[in-house]
Amino acid sequence: MSALQRQFFNREGLLALYDEELREISDRLRILNVVGVGGIGKSRLLQELRNRTPDTCRAARLDLQLPTLRQQEDALAVLRMEFGAQGVQFDRFDIAYAVLWQRVHPQLQMDRKNTPFAEDSEVLSKILDDAMGLPVFGTAAGLLRLTGRAVSNRQRRRRIESDPTLQELDSLSNAELGNAVSYLFAEELRRSAEERPYVLFVDAYEAMVPTPLPGGRSYASDAWLRDLLGQLHGGLTVLASREPLPWAAYDKEWETVIREARVDGLPMPARLDLLAQAGITGVPEQRTIAEASAGVPFYLHLAVDTHAQNPDRAADPGTAEEIVQRFLQHVAPDEVRILELLSVARTFDLGMFRVIGRTFDLPTNLLTWESLTAYSFAYPLPRGWYRLHQLMITALQRHLSPGVKRHVHAVVRRYWEELADRMETGADSGVARSSPLREAVYHGLHAEDISPEQIQRHADRAVMMSGRQAVDGMVKDIRDFVASPPRTAYATEALPGIRDAADCLDAESRLELGDAATVIAMTPALDMPVGSVVAARLALAGANARRIAGESSHAASIFERVWAEHGGAARPSAGLCVADIRMWQGDFAGAFALAEEVHGICAPHERVIRGDLKRLMHLGHRFLMDFDRAAGLLAQAEEEYRAVGAVVGLANIRTNRAELLAFTDPRAAVEEAGAALEVQRDLGAQHEIGKVYTAMAIAQLRLGRLERSEAAFRNANTALDQAGYRSGRARADMFRAFLLLRRGEREATRDLLLHAARELETCQVYPSLITAIHGAAERVGLVTPELMAAAERARPLLRPLGTVEDLDRRTGEVLSMFLDGVAP
Repeated sequence: MSALQRQFFNREGLLALYDEELREISDRLRILNVVGVGGIGKSRLLQELRNRTPDTCRAARLDLQLPTLRQQEDALAVLRMEFGAQGVQFDRFDIAYAVLWQRVHPQLQMDRKNTPFAEDSEVLSKILDDAMGLPVFGTAAGLLRLTGRAVSNRQRRRRIESDPTLQELDSLSNAELGNAVSYLFAEELRRSAEERPYVLFVDAYEAMVPTPLPGGRSYASDAWLRDLLGQLHGGLTVLASREPLPWAAYDKEWETVIREARVDGLPMPARLDLLAQAGITGVPEQRTIAEASAGVPFYLHLAVDTHAQNPDRAADPGTAEEIVQRFLQHVAPDEVRILELLSVARTFDLGMFRVIGRTFDLPTNLLTWESLTAYSFAYPLPRGWYRLHQLMITALQRHLSPGVKRHVHAVVRRYWEELADRMETGADSGVARSSPLREAVYHGLHAEDISPEQIQRHADRAVMMSGRQAVDGMVKDIRDFVASPPRTAYATEALPGIRDAADCLDAESRLELGDAATVIAMTPALDMPVGSVVAARLALAGANARRIAGESSHAASIFERVWAEHGGAARPSAGLCVADIRMWQGDFAGAFALAEEVHGICAPHERVIRGDLKRLMHLGHRFLMDFDRAAGLLAQAEEEYRAVGAVVGLANIRTNRAELLAFTDPRAAVEEAGAALEVQRDLGAQHEIGKVYTAMAIAQLRLGRLERSEAAFRNANTALDQAGYRSGRARADMFRAFLLLRRGEREATRDLLLHAARELETCQVYPSLITAIHGAAERVGLVTPELMAAAERARPLLRPLGTVEDLDRRTGEVLSMFLDGVAP
């Protein structure tokens, strides 16, 4: 990037630069990066630039402050609607998006009600109208066939039917299909630019990538956005961010594409206008304040507040710091003290204000509260909460001694803990219920009075309330604290345990997301100490990650060691894990006996672990093909979870119910799987998503909907591979082999059955499934010597409840669901 491109622009210069960029729009890719600190006014500038855009250009805005718009599918849908309303035809994109949408939602019928923007897409609406009453499924090949009848314009129809990208969609993986959808969106936009150029405004890039890695790289959360913007030729992208775009770290060619424009403080005329409009009319006074503020809106507003407090003050400030101090001089001393104390809290409400006031003998009346929250630096938040501007927090905390700050942190911690107790039994839901626990941990750390075990207990409660979002926040807060601890005895003594607590929370959170590889990397030692609760749970997380990755023997040895050596609160979890892996390795009798033993040592209030044990036994009966008993135990597990509102447990119940219904009521399974997907997507649990898609695929296969079954298996494989869940993928492959058999692909069926058996044996799990695979292959004439040998090795490992002959009989009944009518 040239020196000219790196120069700093004020707002007037930016407007001129934008005009220049508009004049230079061509086929070349162009990105104008508007850079400035938070609160400097970038969002307002983007709106001004959009208002300045001539009618000869189309324009759309993507606001990344909205969480949904950080997802590729939602962002593309919003942009498609906005540009589509301005005359852009998205025929090819609409078809590709419909294929992607059907991949993600194979349980839903394609119709005007379900299909995204069907009412706004001419090509999709005609396809769906022509297919009225027909079972339309969103494969690209099927939609292209219907296009021939739906689109009358010959040139337009030929462009759709002959598009090479559309022709390949059905053979693409989910990730490749997402890239193809972005490509077709950019292509449609580029074609439209031949008649009318376009401008795309992207606001709040830092919301998508809050923490870049060293070297400018990020956690790939913005990969789809870079991919999309890198294809937007024929227009201009204006992207606002707090720091310059670091994309040259990925590809040096970005340096020739991105033009940087820094937004500094307001220019002098704008500062003077703001002060004049606020009632500060004296020219010398305006000039002094405008210069002292350095053009930062915060300081200008604070000067206005000071003027409102005391319009007859004697002198004007000379620096930004003096603006703050001048303001505080004209605030009542009690209010200043309360502001100083409230600055310790990241957010506060009327209740916290009163608790702090009573603790330090300061006013707690409503009049004082309304006075404090009326200042411009007190930002209102939803539900009656407030936060102070960061610059004001910095200024206020200079007046507090370390001892006073620790005391305030302790007071605020207790307030958050009491609030969490009230919200746990209240009507609040989601992250709002668990966020007080995150704040309690944050203030406990800075009060230097919280132990690793207390952190763990708060995290457990947060998981039950809303899943892992609050826990992820706790991990960040702990990591920040550990990176710059206070120089006190607490830091010296407690820091190692607190660091372990962060590792444990992080590992358990990643495990629930299905990120086994990262957890294994976090726990490289197989003989780590297990004496404390935190250490034991960290060891169990590492073992569970190894179980998911197929390292069953390593996992079993760790589980057994924790069960034998740990005598604390993590012992029931260790027993559950030992029973779990015994069951997967075929020892159902031993697993059930141990599960009953662990259930006996659980206290009545330990409803989550009791639910986990019931759910484990449900899974055992399901793999023994005893579906009635499995259903009864699943209901008992759900009752335990529901008693304490265990979000993750209840989500996993939905997964298990879909899996069970796939064998007992496939139509109900499809509906249940759709509901389970919504829940598991919110939690981000990739391995659970893979299991849900597997259940959906099995149900669709039983209903004879082969295309939908294939799409669901494809989604299952994507999620299971992403989670590194080898045995789950092998189980899915076993049932996908039955789909191939239905299609007459006998050689592919044999190969896939053999592959599934090999994987299960390598992972040392599911010997009952290996014998089932052998039975299926024998039944349709596809058995091989290798499969026979695998079954012979698996059979001695089985210790079912009841006899092996009963298990064989039930297995044969289940296989009949998939193999009856298939010629051997």
